[in-house]
Amino acid sequence: LEMLTSCLEKPVPHVILNLANVHELDITAAEKIAAIQQQFYEKNCSFVVCALQEKVELLLDEATLLETMNVTPTESEAWDIVQMEEVERELLGDFDESEP
Repeated sequence: LEMLTSCLEKPVPHVILNLANVHELDITAAEKIAAIQQQFYEKNCSFVVCALQEKVELLLDEATLLETMNVTPTESEAWDIVQMEEVERELLGDFDESEP
């Protein structure tokens, strides 16, 4: 998980976490992933989780973490989210700069 937060220091600090090969996850790890995702958004960076296996999705849902996380079914959709968020940040940045 430290590897994920180190991405915040990269020139393009966006992360897509593909969990297609993760068939089980404990609640502690799930909570850490949700917290790291929040850290990314607080720093205006994207963090999208994709390709959840049914058991992992159920755990996140039961822990009420799923509703707070940015999750997509496929990696392709996750990249679309990252791109849309980047455009949104650019537009909002332009809007903020034009304010008197």
